[in-house]
Amino acid sequence: MPKKILLVEDDDSHAYILRTVFEGEQYEVVVASDGKEAVKKALSEKPDLILMDIRLPVMPGDEATRQIKANPETKHIPVICITAATMKGTEEKLLRAGCDSYLEKPTELDTIIAEAKKYLGE
Repeated sequence: MPKKILLVEDDDSHAYILRTVFEGEQYEVVVASDGKEAVKKALSEKPDLILMDIRLPVMPGDEATRQIKANPETKHIPVICITAATMKGTEEKLLRAGCDSYLEKPTELDTIIAEAKKYLGE
């Protein structure tokens, strides 16, 4: 059974690219387009990993991560935050929210895949 990734991305073209790449690596990919949907899908889909954009509609990714990590049923799921917000203090803020790792946009696809595999134990 393939490992499942919850991809939280509001940009359809970015979501399409990442979904295609990870499905090509034989992962099951579930997509959420906002933070509120991400919290719901983390609970219902039980992914092995979450790739979380930070700038999202409805609920930002850091708040979605905070809620996912506060829930006993989903707190164990690793969350890799991906953001173009590279201001001073961003990494510390995301780690305090519960992100396990942080990547800046733009990031090479190989880097994203390698980081994901690290958290998936591959």
